[in-house]
Amino acid sequence: MQNTHSVIQTQTPLRRLWGDPPTGIEQNKQVVLIGLMVPIMMVILNLMMFGVALPTIRNTFQIRADIVGWIVTVYTLPFMIAMPLYGRLGDELGKRRLFLIGVATFLTGTIIAFSAADLRVLMVGRAIQGLGSASVVPLCIAIISQIFPASERGKALGTWNSIGPITGLVAPFAGGLLIDHLGWRMIFGPVLLVGVAALWVIREKVPHKQIRAQFNVLCAFDWGGVALLAIAVTTLTFYLSSPSITGVAALQDWRLLVAALLFFWIFIFWERRHASPYVALSIFANKTLSRASFIAGVRMFTMSGISFLIPLYLTDVHALSASSTGLVLMAHAGALLATMRVGGQLADRWTSRWPVTGGSIVQVGTMISFTLLPDTVPLWGVVIVVIVHGLGAGTSLAALHRASMGKIPQEQVGMAAGLYSMVRFTGTMLGPVVGGVALQQGLDRSLLPIEAYQTVFGLIAGVAVLGVVFGLGLRE
Repeated sequence: MQNTHSVIQTQTPLRRLWGDPPTGIEQNKQVVLIGLMVPIMMVILNLMMFGVALPTIRNTFQIRADIVGWIVTVYTLPFMIAMPLYGRLGDELGKRRLFLIGVATFLTGTIIAFSAADLRVLMVGRAIQGLGSASVVPLCIAIISQIFPASERGKALGTWNSIGPITGLVAPFAGGLLIDHLGWRMIFGPVLLVGVAALWVIREKVPHKQIRAQFNVLCAFDWGGVALLAIAVTTLTFYLSSPSITGVAALQDWRLLVAALLFFWIFIFWERRHASPYVALSIFANKTLSRASFIAGVRMFTMSGISFLIPLYLTDVHALSASSTGLVLMAHAGALLATMRVGGQLADRWTSRWPVTGGSIVQVGTMISFTLLPDTVPLWGVVIVVIVHGLGAGTSLAALHRASMGKIPQEQVGMAAGLYSMVRFTGTMLGPVVGGVALQQGLDRSLLPIEAYQTVFGLIAGVAVLGVVFGLGLRE
């Protein structure tokens, strides 16, 4: 009795925060699923509100389209690179512990962005946000994949993903109102509130296995692989957007391309010889995971291109306010919601091949439609195309998640989820960079704004075709 009392007395507030939740490990999986919706709501709320704010931020700081793309990319770059980190360390140190650290990091970046007085501070805050939010997607997918059997996994992932478009039914318009009446910085207020709620939910509802932090695991971790991958991806991104980095035209600074290829080669050489590599390249021998990851990357390239371009397009071509732009984005989120859960159910019934291929075909069709819309088209015509795109993109999402995890052993779920998420969000990183550079090139060639936007939409359509081609080969 005395020993028990002594243990209780020595528990510090920090130990109680990071330790076991009061309800223990065994929890109803539906409660856990609902709880995991809160952190993803935090991420989506931040992304959607910030997307609506892009035209206002551009005008506030008087920056070019390619620099606007970097405001988005500075978030997605650490977001993408850190995903395997959370997946790997989650397997070793406990997913719940890493989850709490990630959300706390995100909140720190949000506070910095909220208080930013200049563009550089804003970009620092966005980078820290990206580093923290990288924990959410791979850890959520890994936890869901562990607690739900394969026969229920597609439906569960579709249900979890549905909170994204549900948030999108409110976030864009609410963000637009805040921007129009209180200024763009106020969009971070709701994000902070939901982030604090996410901390509490993870602490109370997410199961916690009895894994003690092993600092020798951190010492032996492949930090060299992390650094090499970060340098390689960053250098490649610099090559794609070189005018804002070196002053050389995009895709023409061969020094950056050679450096990127060299670092990727060193990274692969390093990983193949490391006893416990950061990116276990052998896992990509699973053809279903590799194919699903690539398709997911193409899908997110298209999605992020749309998210980046539509607010600017509506502002420059149709002269909409932030709140009106938010209403159009709400329609897109509603369309995503309408088909997201259905896509998971169809995948459980018919495999992932058909929902993924059908969704990719719709994405290609809508991008082509945007290349044909004149600047005189009524706004309702634009809204229809946006809605159709959302229907197609929503159909494929849960099916891709299901396919990627379908043949992964339980002990590798965290790592696989991290790698899948990294490849997937590589598309998210590249979409705004390529879109911003292509848009600025069009404007520099003295194209009319509508012509410049049509060119970029055509470029995105060409990339989206790859999703159709590879989708036809899915077998899971």
